[in-house]
Amino acid sequence: MTKLSVNINKIATLRNSRGGNVPNVVQFAIDVQKFGAEGVTIHPRPDERHIRYQDARDLKPVVHTEFNIEGNPVKKFMDLVLEVQPTQVTLVPDADDALTSNAGWDTLKHKDFLIEVIQECKRNNIRTSIFVDPDLKMIAGAKLTGTDRIELYTEQFAHEFSLGNKAGIQPYVEAALLANELGLGINAGHDLSLENIRFFKENIPNLLEVSIGHALISESLYLGIENVVNMYLNKLK
Repeated sequence: MTKLSVNINKIATLRNSRGGNVPNVVQFAIDVQKFGAEGVTIHPRPDERHIRYQDARDLKPVVHTEFNIEGNPVKKFMDLVLEVQPTQVTLVPDADDALTSNAGWDTLKHKDFLIEVIQECKRNNIRTSIFVDPDLKMIAGAKLTGTDRIELYTEQFAHEFSLGNKAGIQPYVEAALLANELGLGINAGHDLSLENIRFFKENIPNLLEVSIGHALISESLYLGIENVVNMYLNKLK
């Protein structure tokens, strides 16, 4: 079964909007794991506008499933990753002022930089994943960096699916087939939801993990977090 990693950034956004510690990010991570989530994802940004760097440290002792830290591998971020030692680091090329992740790596242009970062992570026994668009050249380039996995950036799929265009899955199928051929593990994330996750899962061979935050938290406002986590798990079977 494809693993569900819950991105809890939005919980931190809500907490930060009022100050204090409500909702409690650490308790939320404990709860989603109790409800069946197989991982917890955070994406700290330099301005700490949602997840704070200290949150990563506080979460480490309580995440007994897979702990995935996403971010742009600038020095401050990498120092945090090497200190916390999560299960997985997902390298994302987002700008400091990006509202959310909006593009994958150019794995050819940034090959040498990614090799250096990935080697450092591997020396510390941290699994690596590279955020990429479903572009076959970028998938092939990812292989050359030595990464363990790729994370397919699924915004375009989600947009096409919402318009009723199921053919929008095809570039992702081709990307997954090439990744499988090259021996790269496959993760996916961005705008995946209860509406589209089953179709995506059914069409992507050997999908190992999905990271879902915004949609999952939004759906939980209506349906409840425990219920929503289990709805995702059922659709991922």
